[in-house]
Amino acid sequence: MADLRFLIVDDFSTMRRIVRNLLKESGFTDADEAEDGVAALHKLRNSKFDFVVTDINMPNMNGFQLLSEIKKDDKLKHLPVLMVTAEARKEDIVMAAQNGAAGYIVKPFTKATLEEKVTLILKKMGL
Repeated sequence: MADLRFLIVDDFSTMRRIVRNLLKESGFTDADEAEDGVAALHKLRNSKFDFVVTDINMPNMNGFQLLSEIKKDDKLKHLPVLMVTAEARKEDIVMAAQNGAAGYIVKPFTKATLEEKVTLILKKMGL
């Protein structure tokens, strides 16, 4: 399970580093980063990943746009996408679920919360 490859998408490098460190502490050491949806899609299409953790609010291509691009791409649509947001707005949660997000997490979050969400998603996927 620990050899899963994560892509962390956020326009703030500090946030990417935090998520990366939390994943590492949870035993998920293989991660790459992208600063927005455009860069993320490029990486996803050119390399193999198993899990996407993406912020919602980003320039160029936000998390929802990235999610919909992933879900309409046959090679990527199997990927679990965990959405990260600063505010738990009801409509965001609904939209994330409707668009096929695997889960939803609100900043700031702890290692325990992230680990629990990721583990739950992997379990659901039978990984």
